[in-house]
Amino acid sequence: MSDGTPVVIAPADAELWGRLRRFTAARIAIGRAGGSVPTGPLLEFQLAHARARDAVHRALDAAALVAQLRAAGWDALGLHSAAADRGTYIRRPDLGRILDDASRAALESRAPGCACDVVFVVADGLSALAVERHALAVLEQVRPLLAGWRLGPVCVTEQGRVAVGDEIGALLGARLAVLLIGERPGLSSPDSLGIYLTWNPLPGRSNAERNCISNVRPEGLAYDRAARKLAQLMNEARRLGLTGVDLKDTAGLLA
Repeated sequence: MSDGTPVVIAPADAELWGRLRRFTAARIAIGRAGGSVPTGPLLEFQLAHARARDAVHRALDAAALVAQLRAAGWDALGLHSAAADRGTYIRRPDLGRILDDASRAALESRAPGCACDVVFVVADGLSALAVERHALAVLEQVRPLLAGWRLGPVCVTEQGRVAVGDEIGALLGARLAVLLIGERPGLSSPDSLGIYLTWNPLPGRSNAERNCISNVRPEGLAYDRAARKLAQLMNEARRLGLTGVDLKDTAGLLA
């Protein structure tokens, strides 16, 4: 009520809202206390906001991730974008889309002996937490589905944005670049992983020339389903020679 008395939801309504809450992480039917929300939901909201901010500013332990990939049998190397630190990355999106000089030179030295169809790029994006939690698991799920694909090294790229995969793919001569990146955190998902596919990766590609699989995490799109969707899109991209708006996702129709 307006005098500060908490609003009590009737039992029948509470049961209805309770059933609905099982299907969404959205903040619904939280009640109110006077002109505000109750203390409990307010504190939960503030905690979720803090987790989202922390995810954006968290540093990726690239060396540890490279070591985990190598232990799992992947050829992996560490790279860095032209954004020297997190503050620069946030203020200068353009620098996150290109490699620094040392990383570019490292790939140029590997290119002559790298005959690959696809290069996987893992970039921290806006949530290093998502990459640390989910990237290796997704790669392990998709690897058995990639018969006939020649794999390049997994390029773990610090301070990277989506377009950095274009330069990496072009330098290694890959036909397809697949980038796993931390998505912008939400108030219920600070660790959501996105996957972007770009056929014939070259600097300057537009987002209309990519396909995206989003919200990959146990609470969203499960690893096995994301891997099947990714493999299907990869095979269709190779068959048609393209990605983007002309490549349709039919994975939902598969058995």
